[in-house]
Amino acid sequence: MTDDLIDRLSGDLRPVRGGAVTARLLIALGVGIAVALAGVGLGLGFRRDMGEAMGSMMFWMKLTYALAFAVLGVWCVERLARPVGSASRRLPWLAAPAAAILVLAIVQLARAPAAAWRPLIMGHSAMICPWLILAAAVPVFVALIWALRGLAPTRPRLAGGMAGLAAGGAGAAVYALHCPEAGAPFVAIWYSLGLLSPYVIGIIAGPRLLRW
Repeated sequence: MTDDLIDRLSGDLRPVRGGAVTARLLIALGVGIAVALAGVGLGLGFRRDMGEAMGSMMFWMKLTYALAFAVLGVWCVERLARPVGSASRRLPWLAAPAAAILVLAIVQLARAPAAAWRPLIMGHSAMICPWLILAAAVPVFVALIWALRGLAPTRPRLAGGMAGLAAGGAGAAVYALHCPEAGAPFVAIWYSLGLLSPYVIGIIAGPRLLRW
């Protein structure tokens, strides 16, 4: 009787094509970023001096820092989306962009006169920057959680956290297309707070959102 039941349950199973998990996550990421771009473009507007900004090292520094967390976050989620999946070998890579921006911030502060420290740290938008990054990250987070709910994560807290981190990185990258701030200390503090906020939300809400 038990064998017959197992045979009936497994008889219609079809192998999942290779790359299906990655494809699902990348589609979700792309849709989320598209919505975030539309939201920032319509709500805040992109930089009018974009051509000039693209010639600045600091513009690419901000974008690279944010995108690094988006890419690494999704890379970790890809492992955690599988039953008993582990991202233990991938998680240490998250320290690389954090260390890089910290070094840049310290070097920039060391080279600047003390009177310039406050502008480098606070800029003109310190109090709203993290909130706007969080807002830009929301559609990406929702899309990645949707993708994960169709997969099989067995560590929902960590999977939710990494989805949040990926969303935070993507949201920060989109927001960088609007933000005129150019100080590495500013990015190290306020961008980090903004992109880490969805991570915290994912850690807290992951077990509920990704419950089987």
